Amino acid sequence: METRERVGRHATQRVVPPIRRARWRAARRAALAVLAVALVWLGWSIVPALTAPGTDSVSARLAEWGRLHHLGWLVTDLEKGQYSLHKPVVGGTVAGGIPTIAAANVGAGSALPPRPSATAPAPLVPPAIVPPVAHPLPGEGRWQNLLMVNGTAAAAVASVRPDSIHTSYLVSLVWMNPALLRFTLHPGYHVPGGPLPAPDQLTSAERASVLATFNSGFQMGDANGGYWQNGTTITPLRTGAASQVLTTDGHLSVERWPGGMPGAGIAAVRQNLVPLIEGGRISPLVPNASTDAWGATLGNRTYVWRSAIGVRPDGSVVYVIGPAMDIQTLADIMHAAGVETAMELDINPDWTSFITYTHPVGGQVIPHKLTATEVASAYRYLQSSSRDFVAVFPR
Repeated sequence: METRERVGRHATQRVVPPIRRARWRAARRAALAVLAVALVWLGWSIVPALTAPGTDSVSARLAEWGRLHHLGWLVTDLEKGQYSLHKPVVGGTVAGGIPTIAAANVGAGSALPPRPSATAPAPLVPPAIVPPVAHPLPGEGRWQNLLMVNGTAAAAVASVRPDSIHTSYLVSLVWMNPALLRFTLHPGYHVPGGPLPAPDQLTSAERASVLATFNSGFQMGDANGGYWQNGTTITPLRTGAASQVLTTDGHLSVERWPGGMPGAGIAAVRQNLVPLIEGGRISPLVPNASTDAWGATLGNRTYVWRSAIGVRPDGSVVYVIGPAMDIQTLADIMHAAGVETAMELDINPDWTSFITYTHPVGGQVIPHKLTATEVASAYRYLQSSSRDFVAVFPR
């Protein structure tokens, strides 16, 4: 049936047949129903993400939700747009110079640190870092005691500019002595996801002695690796992936995973991307800034907050955190710290953090950000955490 027109004195009126009107109304009702279902699903999905436990910011929660719901491409595009408007400043100097650190002094845990043997000398604080700038600031690259256990340096921190371009920013390196410290891995309730193989926050018993915490790696969908802890596989381990390996006696190593399941004495394996440094040499993939190797967050030629962890030949652990770094900068700084193996950890200010803790009388635990410029809350691991992290205790 064709549409008829009625011609009046002043206008032509289009008359739609009843059948076509009914079809149009049905299509509109169907479209509205689909929209309503989409809105209900969106609310059902996003509201729990926004109201979940923890200290994550609204923007971080939305970004995590997007990545978990296959919208990583959109999140990355939005982050790139934000980055283009807020690129790190070029030139300048560090306001106030290199900060002075007041070391926290603590006693040992349940037992005194083991005495070093003749074949395994106790690790010593490394030589000063050579800053990547022509004219270092006073104290730049020099280690300052950060944590003391029974009067011996258990951790030290050094600060350097990231490169000769972004000279108004500081990157922090934390050296940790495995003869005095032990390390444990905690999962987050979103990352790695799945059944929790351990608590997603510091327990009451741990709060009494915890000395430090630091962030771990990417979401598992972006990490190109797996997560195994306490006999539970959350995401299958990948042969060749860069791996934090934590033992049941609290030691931490970084290695390329040889394949197979963890053996006796291993408490957890957390993988993230490929090794950044291996055998003391920077990965040949670094100069190409490959997103397949280093992740797609903001791209790898952008200068953003980054973190990494590595192990020196003497077994001591080095953690790096700071702004205005691309993947090459991160690798260069880790290499300057003398690490034998290293891997990239989280990217972006919402996820990178190193926190120390003091214990005043009365059973209190007080968290302290390593630097004032860190964005993530100092209290993030004293309650349920959405992301996994490493905790550090005295031996």
